[in-house]
Amino acid sequence: MSGVSYLTQEGYEKLKNELEHLKTKGREEVANAIAEARDKGDLSENAEYDAAKDAQGLLELKINEMEKVLANSRIIDESQLDTSKVTILSKVKLKNVNNKAELSYQLVAESEANLKEKKISVNSPIGQGLLGKEVGEIVEITTPAGKIKFQILEISL
Repeated sequence: MSGVSYLTQEGYEKLKNELEHLKTKGREEVANAIAEARDKGDLSENAEYDAAKDAQGLLELKINEMEKVLANSRIIDESQLDTSKVTILSKVKLKNVNNKAELSYQLVAESEANLKEKKISVNSPIGQGLLGKEVGEIVEITTPAGKIKFQILEISL
């Protein structure tokens, strides 16, 4: 996860809060699990102790990765974005050319992607295929399900 990450203010705050939670409560929970496992006796044959130490390592790795993302992130100012082309934070209304189904997505940073909220990553196949396109254009996007043609109906913020 190196390089610059573009985040909304909301996404930045969410990531920052999650990191703070992991650093406080997460570390506390892991330390308690290690202490509890240590109290059970011989550490050389204690699977619970090994599992707790592994969990600690994974937690620290996650904290380290999140700190890197925050350190290399840039907050996007929505007022500076252009709606004539699809960019990060664009809300795009699409029509599937084959079955005429209409879809709406917002393109966001990878860390903010959530399909239930109709937020897709700019790094996803659909996100990559839409970037830089304009209203009315028909784009052919290669997805895991095959090639799909979409017409861009609307771009907004």
